[in-house]
Amino acid sequence: MAEDIRKLFGKNLRKIRGAQKISQEELAFRCGLHRTYVSSVERGERNISLENIQKLAEALEVSMKDLIPEE
Repeated sequence: MAEDIRKLFGKNLRKIRGAQKISQEELAFRCGLHRTYVSSVERGERNISLENIQKLAEALEVSMKDLIPEE
């Protein structure tokens, strides 16, 4: 179950980032995270903290709930 939610979160993150035409490197710079960390989150390999969800949401100018999968 936890792996599924991580993959869904990563898919949402990648979709929003892609729609804004922002590279992983640019997103990482904007929120003070490493590019490889952002990449691993998008692949569903990380159990991301609330603090980092907030950083990503702020960098993408979306709400935290937009990144959280509903399923």
